[in-house]
Amino acid sequence: MKNSVKAHYTCPDLGAKIRRGLEKAGKNPEQISLRDLAPVDQLHTGGAPATLELLEHAGLDKGMTILDAGCGIGGTSRLLAQNLGLVVHGIDLSQDFIETAGVLNQWCGLAKDGTINFKQGSLLAMPYPDHFFDAVLCQHVLLNIKDKSKAFAEFSRVLAPRGKLILHEIVDGPGPDPFYPVPWAGNASASMLCSRQDLGGYAKTAGFELVLSADKTKDAALWWEKVNAIKKNRGPGPLNPGLVFGENAGRFGANMERNFKEQAVLCVENIWIKSNFS
Repeated sequence: MKNSVKAHYTCPDLGAKIRRGLEKAGKNPEQISLRDLAPVDQLHTGGAPATLELLEHAGLDKGMTILDAGCGIGGTSRLLAQNLGLVVHGIDLSQDFIETAGVLNQWCGLAKDGTINFKQGSLLAMPYPDHFFDAVLCQHVLLNIKDKSKAFAEFSRVLAPRGKLILHEIVDGPGPDPFYPVPWAGNASASMLCSRQDLGGYAKTAGFELVLSADKTKDAALWWEKVNAIKKNRGPGPLNPGLVFGENAGRFGANMERNFKEQAVLCVENIWIKSNFS
């Protein structure tokens, strides 16, 4: 399973691919905005608006330190730093993604002030000291992790007392088996979905107290429906998920819309507070 996940997120020369895409779109790669990169670095369901809405509920103060767990190529990390004034540490298992994240920070002018720091590593053994973060954000990442209890234990370890664990995750639903490929897996072997109830069980066992819970499945289905309509009318632009995931990306939209509408998967948001201070 680990090899399936690693293969799914292996993308050599991704920075060069994105540069060519930006140039085709008429952009100067070294003078770009976060919006310019959104088609390739905001690939989670709901995009940037969903992230900002969830973080608003979390009530974090400017200057707080947050972990972007499973940061990919850094789109959310940049969003949190620029829009919310947070100090962000991003970690991802893919070395290709971490290298690209650093390059994109340079192009966006966000590489010099130290508010965003990227590391390659596993969420099961994170290279951060105990009680280091005020908050942890995890978006569409746990569905690639088999040992979820270990991941939650690590979230608890690196969070300060009363720190917040902010989850925007896809979980198994009551409907039929999901259709693949999807953004997190080319096939079922790389997908490690759990139920919403099990997700809560892992959090409680790790010492977290639930303060917000929302089912965003209907919103997720509508978002993918809109994405698919835009793609049908305009076609894929020079910057698109295919730069990251290859030919499989062309099937993501239809499969995700169907998966959410049939409740093969659910989209949930949780905010948990660390109540176990060990």
